[in-house]
Amino acid sequence: MDDEAKNNNEQPNNPLHGVKLTDMLERLVAEYGWEELGETIRIRCFIYDPSIKSSIKFLRKTPWAREKVELLYLNLIRNSNK
Repeated sequence: MDDEAKNNNEQPNNPLHGVKLTDMLERLVAEYGWEELGETIRIRCFIYDPSIKSSIKFLRKTPWAREKVELLYLNLIRNSNK
């Protein structure tokens, strides 16, 4: 098995596998808007002058904030599939 095939099979049950942080954030902003997103996850980059670029930069450096975004995204896609 080559490395690419191995990497594709490493996390078959992880719903976040292969989902880019940018795609997650864009979907959340489309669903909730920046204001509601900032109220749900109280981080400065969602509240003051929000942008995808500044938020991605912050989330890549801040594991606790990224985890909250990932959990909100998982809840959104689970509820969308019902």
